[in-house]
Amino acid sequence: MRKTYRFKLESPGRFKQQLFAWSRQFDQVVCLDSNTENSTGAAFDCAFALGSLASLATQAGTAFQALKDFREAHPDWMFGYLGYDLKNELENLSSNNTDVLGFPDLHFVVPQRLIILKGEICSFSYPEDLIDLIIPDLQGIRATLVDMPVEYTNTEKSIRVRLRTTKDTYFERFDKIQHHLQRGDIYETNFCQEFYAMDATIDPWRIYDHLNAIAEAPFSTFVRFDDHYILSSSPERYLKRNGARVISQPIKGTAKRGATPEEDLALKEALENNPKERSENIMITDLVRNDLSQLAVPGTVQVEALCELHSFKQVHQLISTVAAEVPENTNSVALIEATFPMGSMTGAPKLAAMQIAEAQEDFKRGVYSGAIGYFDPKGDFDFNVVIRSILYNAQKGYLSFPVGGAITAAANAKDEYEECLLKAKAMREVLENNS
Repeated sequence: MRKTYRFKLESPGRFKQQLFAWSRQFDQVVCLDSNTENSTGAAFDCAFALGSLASLATQAGTAFQALKDFREAHPDWMFGYLGYDLKNELENLSSNNTDVLGFPDLHFVVPQRLIILKGEICSFSYPEDLIDLIIPDLQGIRATLVDMPVEYTNTEKSIRVRLRTTKDTYFERFDKIQHHLQRGDIYETNFCQEFYAMDATIDPWRIYDHLNAIAEAPFSTFVRFDDHYILSSSPERYLKRNGARVISQPIKGTAKRGATPEEDLALKEALENNPKERSENIMITDLVRNDLSQLAVPGTVQVEALCELHSFKQVHQLISTVAAEVPENTNSVALIEATFPMGSMTGAPKLAAMQIAEAQEDFKRGVYSGAIGYFDPKGDFDFNVVIRSILYNAQKGYLSFPVGGAITAAANAKDEYEECLLKAKAMREVLENNS
């Protein structure tokens, strides 16, 4: 059992900075940050799950059953991630591409300390045997010095970013995918490539701070599980459950921000009216409707928003919202099983799209294209889509930030390649200029 104590904060933004810096002392850290983006309907502005009372780390095979068992054994808050390659236990698929990162396919922890920020209220939820630490922890957080200089100094070895797939190879693989599209094997697939660096030494907390300041994404996450780090500036929600209500919000359609208000408006209007981008979004929205209908109460699956334009600091996006009602006794892990991986990272039809993408990609996606989030004690949950993310294995010194895009029959190789570079821009900028 946890006990919860609440405090009113004078400066929630500064307290969050102090809390993030204070979290450096923990080997198990999950921070979920909406960056005060109220439109997402998140249960909180920010949550820090620190330390571990129990953990589950496993590979694809029987991972979903293991997660069900783990949740039954620990009906508590739990935070973690689901890797894309869990697809291999849901379908007759495999992942034989290069995997240097070596993360587990699934990793969750039941945290010792859970600190949640919502508006001006900060909640400390600790197990009964740790409640004597709440006041000392609060004092320690408030005493933590935070210095946020505008310019970051070069304290680490410079990062040399490489592309695992050359531009020429990308174009060749694109043509192979187009052959499948023209033949009618698929309508759309998500084709990804990996940017990476070897012998990399970074300060994950500082890099995340800078990445988050650049993007201010509504589903940002910082994860540390020992030597495994995930620094994510994701704008996309995969799946959220609140009682009987479930929503998914696929993103398809991306445009850069303009240098002037006039250019920005023109780019927004062009994206909203782009038939290719809209068709990509509509195809995936339909796939998500189909996924949710497997466990939904008949007749309750609804598209509440279609190709709605959202603007972020670096990009404009088209986002759709699909909602459904599920029976109250529906197992939360079963809901994820029925819809995983998210359609925006696979394509349609889902199985064929995953097979074709896997055959053309040069790396194992792992955590990328998966989901990070939490379950609460009631079984409600909220998970993002792991995109715009830096993955780092500190022990190996290996750093990776994949990007991808939807390929349809109407797609152009040059435009898709440039979209990948746009999506990689913030992460590359943080690593190459500020490491």
